[in-house]
Amino acid sequence: MQAYGAAKAGLVGLTHAQAVTLANKVRVNAVLPGWIYTESNRDQLTKKDHEWHPSGRVGMPSDIAQLCLFLADESKAKFITGQDFAIDGGVSKKLIYPE
Repeated sequence: MQAYGAAKAGLVGLTHAQAVTLANKVRVNAVLPGWIYTESNRDQLTKKDHEWHPSGRVGMPSDIAQLCLFLADESKAKFITGQDFAIDGGVSKKLIYPE
């Protein structure tokens, strides 16, 4: 888990640096997905897994897609660059993770 955290921190730093370096050329943002439901983990999810999320459910691929579509829309997100978007149903605000 430490390597995962370190890699994610590196990507956040790269996002910030590229947002400045590439300013006025492109917008650079990071999408940081949390626990996302996929077909491969469908049978493993429990009611408790969903309840553990402040949003009341595990994320769906469409949740991530909607954020990406918003950020890609120049008419809606033109002023957004250099940002990190945690899309995890509020889990990162709990600061605890189940064992």
